[in-house]
Amino acid sequence: MVTGGKRTLGRRTRRVEPIYYLFLLPTLVLFTLAITVPGVVGIFFSFTDSIGIGEWNFNGLTNYIAMFSDPAILQSYLFTFGFSIATVIVVNVVAFLLAVGLTSRIRFKTGLRTIFVIPMVISGIIIAYVFNFLFSNSIPAAGAATGIPWLSTSLLANPDLAWIAIVIVTAWQAVPGTLLIYIAGLLSVPGEVYEAASIDGASKTQQLTRITLPLVAGYVVINVILGFKGFLNAYDIIVGLTNGGPGTSTRSVAMTIIAGFNGGDYAYQMANATIFFIVAVLISLLQLSLTRGRNAL
Repeated sequence: MVTGGKRTLGRRTRRVEPIYYLFLLPTLVLFTLAITVPGVVGIFFSFTDSIGIGEWNFNGLTNYIAMFSDPAILQSYLFTFGFSIATVIVVNVVAFLLAVGLTSRIRFKTGLRTIFVIPMVISGIIIAYVFNFLFSNSIPAAGAATGIPWLSTSLLANPDLAWIAIVIVTAWQAVPGTLLIYIAGLLSVPGEVYEAASIDGASKTQQLTRITLPLVAGYVVINVILGFKGFLNAYDIIVGLTNGGPGTSTRSVAMTIIAGFNGGDYAYQMANATIFFIVAVLISLLQLSLTRGRNAL
């Protein structure tokens, strides 16, 4: 009887109350109307010659085939992935080192944490315009005054180096969010572990590399995945800094797609957006398959 009662109780506790579905319905409807339906409609039009308005005709895979021979699109993919990889590395290295410092026994660490997260709440386009002024005016003026040749010209005007400025500004805004996750991870490590390591004679460097890093590996994975996905969609900071220039050397995939929409290449850029979506999904699945079960929090 008790066993039967437990089974009955288990079935009752697993039953989802209808009120939960009622609360879920508005979000589901909004998500479907705002995300799913436009996405499906866009994929449909990627197989047409539509310019975004007026009549259209089906043209099959013509847009997709043309993409792979379009140097502008290939360049945008090359820049986007290179920029994303470089920024992920910079952001995670800087954020982790800052997190280690801000969780150590230093004075005013609470106030410093507040200061370091300020860039996270500032609009990306505002940050971009501020740094645009610095790179275009203040830094070249300082370089000319001090006689340093490589500082006398703007990075934003150099097609080979403009991406460095974009990485710097993007990292400046992205570090705070990554920093908070690392701080949470470091605070979750028991202090007894470090005490035992100190007793065994481990140096601070050995504790960092052999204790801290393995124990926060799950947080590293989270930051790498979230950061890479976010940087693939880079748009506002690039617009504010270089607007894709000089030329098209810093034009991201997102900028290429939006420029196409404004220029009458709606169906063509919808094909580009569809491929970009598939690539992002494949990268997500690959990252999850490589890290599942080994770096779980």
